[in-house]
Amino acid sequence: MSKVELIFNKHKGGKSCGITPPAGVPEPPALPAELLRESLDLPDVSETELVRHYTALSKKTFGVDDGFYPLGSCTMKYNPKINEKMAALPGFAASHPYLDEDLVQGNLRLLKELQDYLCAITGFGAFTLQPAAGAHGELTGLMMMKAWFASKGEKRTKIICPDSSHGTNPASVTMCGFVPAPLASDPDGLVDLKALEALMDEDTAGMMLTNPNTLGLFEKDIVEICRIVHAKGGLMYCDGANANAVLGVSRFADMGYDICHLNLHKTFSTPHGGGGPGAGPVGVTAALAPFLPGPVAAEEKGVYALKTPEKSIGRVKGFNGNFGVLVRAYTYIRSLGAAGLKATGINAVLNANYMRSRLEKHFHLAYPGLCKHEFVLDDTRLPNGITTMDIAKRLLDYGYHPPTIYFPLIVHGAMMIEPTETEHKDTLDRFIETMISILKEAEDDPETLRKAPLTTVVSRLDEVQAARKPVICFCSGE
Repeated sequence: MSKVELIFNKHKGGKSCGITPPAGVPEPPALPAELLRESLDLPDVSETELVRHYTALSKKTFGVDDGFYPLGSCTMKYNPKINEKMAALPGFAASHPYLDEDLVQGNLRLLKELQDYLCAITGFGAFTLQPAAGAHGELTGLMMMKAWFASKGEKRTKIICPDSSHGTNPASVTMCGFVPAPLASDPDGLVDLKALEALMDEDTAGMMLTNPNTLGLFEKDIVEICRIVHAKGGLMYCDGANANAVLGVSRFADMGYDICHLNLHKTFSTPHGGGGPGAGPVGVTAALAPFLPGPVAAEEKGVYALKTPEKSIGRVKGFNGNFGVLVRAYTYIRSLGAAGLKATGINAVLNANYMRSRLEKHFHLAYPGLCKHEFVLDDTRLPNGITTMDIAKRLLDYGYHPPTIYFPLIVHGAMMIEPTETEHKDTLDRFIETMISILKEAEDDPETLRKAPLTTVVSRLDEVQAARKPVICFCSGE
């Protein structure tokens, strides 16, 4: 793969030329001298050079439109292009959030219907669409927990977090002023009921539990888990990051949860990553609905409006959340319908178990048996001192993004693989054969793996050194 030259190296005086007509507007008032920049130190290049430079850079990136992206826990799946087309409709893309409600009835109707769809899918009584991401949804749900107990005159301090939790769970707990109470998994990778019963007390506000959990396993005792927490007056929070595994098959509210956030990029196909806008709507039972952040979309006699719940914790995001992302999720739900959503959940589980059943013959499976949407291999069987990192780096040479590695932390040398429901069996077979081929390399030519990747723009980096002593270059061309 060829390298892209720094744009500063293409600098040559007199290259740039902008041909634009006079603006026809008054010149802005002059800035004070102390605020003026002497030079922007920008390269002098032609427009075509500029375009070609950044186009070449864009070809060095990797995403779901380039190839298979089996990133466990993150659910990097195909984003249907119809979603983008709908989000780009002028009535959606060009409407300003300060417009009067009577001018954006279609937009408000979409928000209201999306709330209703998410309620039907999860079984909850009400939803807020404001949170901008999953972790933001977690914080929102925990703030509602705190407000709920305050309304009852209680001040609880702890939240139970299983050791297989997403890292955002204890972080959100701490951000909200609670103390995370770790809960060890049992030998099967599930919640240890006896340990939970011993940990749960009247000072514990509740428990955050992903189901299926981050090992890709369904918590078969979920009803009993919720009973234990509720018996001490606590609330059950569902980290709904893995909702695509149960979509259309089971509902979180029916399991006994009180609060849940959904990652629209994981379950409902909106774009993921790159630092762009996200969405983490939060659903609650009817009892907790008055505490939702406001406003929420409402409808009365065919007229749509924004309303603030009676005991609202207040706004957690400007305007009505990331509206363009919500349009994409709405389009996905409407495109698939109830039958399509159920097929999505079934196919996610089918694809994961197909890959698991083939790869566990060659790699060590951390927790044997049926999985849901993802599964975790580890480095137990790797020969010649080859590590999980070596496998991940070598996959880059074959054109694959590596799976999630070294997570969950409770699995040594973890390789967390999630094929998602959007990949064809042919793609899964090619990836499986590549993994087997790399394992053969580990036996016959381990030094090649230790040097991988060999074909990428940047070769193997020292991750520890990069994290501890990053070199941030603001290059001026010298």
